[in-house]
Amino acid sequence: MSNSESIALIIPIYHEQDNVVNLLDKIQLQIKIPINIYFIYDDDNDPSIPVINNKKNEYNFTIKLIKNKYNQGALNAIKTGLENFVEQACIIIMADGSDDLTSINGMYGLFCQGFHIVCGSRYMRNGSQIGGQIIKKLMSYFAGISLYHLTTLPTHDATNSFKLYSKEIINTIKIESKGGFEIGIEILVKSHFLNYAITEVPTNWKDRYQGNSKFKLIQWLPSYLKWYFYILIRKPFFIKRKDIKYNTIKPVGY
Repeated sequence: MSNSESIALIIPIYHEQDNVVNLLDKIQLQIKIPINIYFIYDDDNDPSIPVINNKKNEYNFTIKLIKNKYNQGALNAIKTGLENFVEQACIIIMADGSDDLTSINGMYGLFCQGFHIVCGSRYMRNGSQIGGQIIKKLMSYFAGISLYHLTTLPTHDATNSFKLYSKEIINTIKIESKGGFEIGIEILVKSHFLNYAITEVPTNWKDRYQGNSKFKLIQWLPSYLKWYFYILIRKPFFIKRKDIKYNTIKPVGY
C-alpha cells in the first residue's frame, strides 16, 4: 500500500507492555482503512519494545518503532512522530486503548472529502466518555462546549488528543507546546486561524485497560488555558462559522 493511500497512526508508548498487544489486535479488527503505525518510545529498555517486535509481523499493516528525539514525555513523543510520518495524514492515539478506533474509519472518509483536521468528539451528539478522573472530565467538557458556543471553533471537544491532521497542516504549523497533551488544542487553534477546514466525528472514550494514566492535570493546565483564551478572545462567536472561507485539499486518490 502506497503512502499516498494510507494514513499514519502515531502512538506514544511508555511501559505499555500490558496494553500493546490488545491495542494491535483491536487495530487489526476495527480499522478498515490502509494504515501504517509509528510507535514512539523514550527508552531503549522500555519493556513494550520486545513485545511489539515479537508481534509486528502478525498484522496486515507496517509497524515502525522510533525513538523520541527530544526529552522524555508524551509531548516530545508526539512531536517526534509528527516529524517522521510520511503519509498524507496522521492520527494521534493512545497506547492504553482508551480511544475508539472505529471512529478512525469515519475520520478518514472526511479527510478524503477535503478536511484538514477531523476531531474525535466525546461531547457532540452520539459521543461519550466512560471512566476517568472526574475533575479532568468536567474541565475538558466545559472547555470543549464553551469554545464551541463562544467561538467559531467547529468542534465540541477541542482538548481531545484524538485527532486526524493532514500532512499539509503539520508542515505549516510551528509547534510551541512545551508541556503535555495541549499540543492537540494548539494545532487545532492555529489551523482554525489559518482557515483550514476542520470538522468532528462522535467518539466513545473509555478509561485505560491496565496501568495508570500519564495525564498530569495540574502541571499541564496553564498550557491548556493559554490556547483556550487565545481563541476565545480572537475568534468569538459573532463571527459566523458559515462566513469563514476554508482552505481545502483534494481527496486521497484524486
